[in-house]
This record gives sequence, C-alpha cells and structure tokens, in this order.
Amino acid sequence: MSNRKKPKSFDYNMISIGAGAGGLVTSYIGAAVKAKVALIEKHKMGGDCLNTGCVPSKAILKSAKIAKTIRQASKYGLKDLEVKLDFDEVMKRVHKVIEKIEPHDSVERYTNLGVDCIQGEAKILSPWEVEVNGKVLTTKNITIATGARPFVPPITGLNDVPYLISDTLWELKELPKKFLIVGGGPIGLEMAQSFQNLGSEVTVVERAPRIMAKEDEDVAQEVTKHLEKDGINILTSTNLERFEKKDSKFFAHISKNGQTELIEFDKVLLAIGRRPNISGFGLEELGVELNKNGTIKVDQYLRTTKYKNIFACGDVAGPYQLTHMAAHQAWFCAVNGLFGTFKKFKVHYKATPWATYTDPEVATVGHTELSAAQEGVEFDVTKYELDDLDRAIAEDADYGFVKVLTQKGKDKIIGATIVGPQASTMIIEFVTAIKYNLGLNKILGTIHAYPSFGEGNKYAAGEWKRSQIKKWQMDLLQKFHKWRRS
Repeated sequence: MSNRKKPKSFDYNMISIGAGAGGLVTSYIGAAVKAKVALIEKHKMGGDCLNTGCVPSKAILKSAKIAKTIRQASKYGLKDLEVKLDFDEVMKRVHKVIEKIEPHDSVERYTNLGVDCIQGEAKILSPWEVEVNGKVLTTKNITIATGARPFVPPITGLNDVPYLISDTLWELKELPKKFLIVGGGPIGLEMAQSFQNLGSEVTVVERAPRIMAKEDEDVAQEVTKHLEKDGINILTSTNLERFEKKDSKFFAHISKNGQTELIEFDKVLLAIGRRPNISGFGLEELGVELNKNGTIKVDQYLRTTKYKNIFACGDVAGPYQLTHMAAHQAWFCAVNGLFGTFKKFKVHYKATPWATYTDPEVATVGHTELSAAQEGVEFDVTKYELDDLDRAIAEDADYGFVKVLTQKGKDKIIGATIVGPQASTMIIEFVTAIKYNLGLNKILGTIHAYPSFGEGNKYAAGEWKRSQIKKWQMDLLQKFHKWRRS
C-alpha cells in the first residue's frame, strides 16, 4: 500500500497508461465529456492492433487471398492468369495500410480532441500520482491499458535459429521458402494460410489434439480441411522438443506418439499466446492483485481490488484478448472513473463476439457446445449448411455452416458459431440478438436481402422452426385444409 498522501487537488480527472484500443477509448470518452485527461504511451500510438496485430495481418491476408483467387481463376472462366509475387511490394503495402489508418490513432487527432498525449514511460507512484519524463502528474483516476506481448517460451536452441513473433514478423524482407509456425490458434492459422497462399511451404505444429481449441470440434475440422486443401501441413498432438542449427540449416525436433522427427525451416513464427504487460510501471510496489494467469484482478466495475480509483482494461485485464473487448471495457473504465461517485456500471460479456480470419472465417458469440456443456447449460443445436445458400453457390464459396445454440425447448439464442466466407459480418446479427434477448422467431420474421450470405442466419432460424413442429400439428393442419375443400 502506498504511503504517499492524497493530493488536495489534481492535474487530471483520468490518466490512461497505454495508447492501444483501451487507452485510446478511455481518453476519447473522458475528453468528450470535458474531463481533463492524459494518455501516456512509451512506444507507438495505436498499440499492437495497429502496428503489429489486427491491421497488418488483415492487410497481408488480402494479398494472399488475391493470389489464391488468381491461381483458381480458371474455374471462374478466366484463363492463363498467373501469380508473379513481389514480396517486397506486399510488405510495403502492409506498411502503407498501417500509415493510412495511423491518423485515426494519432497524437494530433487526440490532442485536437482535448487529450494531453505524452510520450514516455509511466511509473505509478501512488493511486493518485504518475511519473513520466521526470515529472509527477496527479490524477483522480488511473486506467491501466498496457496490453500484452507475445509469449516466447524457453525452447532449447531458440537463439540459434531465426525466430519471429508477431512484433517482428512485419520486418521480413523475403518470403520464407519453408515456414514453420508454432501454434494452432488464430494468429498462427491466419499467418499460415497467408504465407502458404503467397508461396511458402508452411508447417503448423500444435501440441493440442486439434487446432482452434477454443472452438467446437466440427469447427476445427472444417477449417483444418480447407487449410490442408491449401497445402498446409498441420501436425497436431505434436511437441516441439528443441531447435538446432546444422551446416547453415535450421531444424526443429518434434515428437508425436513417441516418434521423433526433424523439420527443416528457413523461419519460424512463435504464435503460442500472449502475456499481459504488468511489470516495470509500479504495480509490484503498490501491491496490485493479479489473477493466476498474470492479468490484473478487477471487479465488475473494472476497478482493481485494492484501489478503487485504479482501473484496468484490455489484454492486461482479460478475460478476452480482443481489440473490441478492450474498447468495450474502456467505456466502463471511463464512465465509472469519472462518474462512479453517482452511478456505477457493471461490465458485461455475454454478447462478446470473436473471429478468426482464415478462409473460411470463423466467428462465434456466446456459448459454444463445448462451453455450454462445461457449465451444465442445457441447449438445443440447429445447423444450416451453407452449401445450400444461393449466394454462396454463385461465388463458388458453398462451404461452412451457421450453428445456433438455443435454450432447451425455447428460441432464446445463447450462442452462435458461423464458419464461412463472411462469418465475421454475419455474426453481428446474433450479437445483437443475444444482447437484446431476441430469439430465432424474430430473426425468421426479419427480411434479409437476397442473394446474400446473411440469409444463412434466417435459414438457420427456419431449420429451428421446422424442428419445433410436431407431427400431430401437421396432421391437424392436413385435416383442416381437407375440411375447407369439402
């Protein structure tokens, strides 16, 4: 506990530490309601999402998808097209995309909004004092939005090989011929498909029995099928034992079912999770309580357990490592910090979507079959296969499905997963439905544009409706219409 005295007056109403999604939104809201706010960032505005995560990954995914489409152009009636890759130009475009989006998160923009943007390393001295660049700033509230960093495990021989993490991946100058990716989660799979379609020979090593461990098994199977069709070598239930450099070549020693094997590679990407940034800015000295996974422990108002005027949001707080979750939590940090004396708001997570931007995309909100079963929630499952959807057939993208979990015997939606070309957009309808307690009958009664991928949601609702009709009801209807004809 800090023994420094609480100031009689304050320089700021809120200081946010970290200028990723969480810090940016907290500062934005504070300034919008005319509070005096400061935003401290030691590296780059925009955080990981803009500079090394969401934005560059989606930019390279687009280039890779175009390359794949050109190779498959003949099935669309376009002949003699070929891909001539200029990897340097691909990476230049990635950085141009970052530069184009940068103004949205820039010092200039936030300064114009009324935020004091400070470049430097923050040090929390007390619940009311933050030191930066040798100056102590006083504040009524603090929001910690310091994010997370890629986890680098202590693998034998790692420093002898050219390894990459998501922070350094974007510095590549040449396309790896043989690219090894460790980790079968969203980052690993998106990059595996991107580099495979750009021309690398990609191998994915995953310790778990399947990729996408957070999703249901049918989802993982569908994505695995498409990744392997693209040529990616996926090794599940496989342990990475060590790395080795031998005669200017690089090898990974792996083991599966007691059998060992060597995999040669040019580059290896470590994509096996991220760890919260909790060190070096005063949390240890203040005794801020942490969870077992290293995130900051917060209550339902996103306050730290020890200090009710210190808040945390985003990856450093959990429970989701998602840009939009950081932004969502940031609203609660700002409003509860600035107005909590009069009214506090509890953070809610039941309508949290997440997506993996492989081809096909995967998007989920609410419960999966796996999570519902683990929590003892009774549910019904309705599934609509997208190979029946007109728009999907027209685009030669007739694969994947819409799966909806409903409360047992009712139309109340408790979860949905979509696997398909536009899953991350289609899922929004189910996010809205869960947030506002709308059931499948409401979706069935809503007009959907034809032909669109969004119709898949309505057809899934139709599948549910048909499953609810009892035989005696149909028999009664048949007798009714027969009587009307007589």
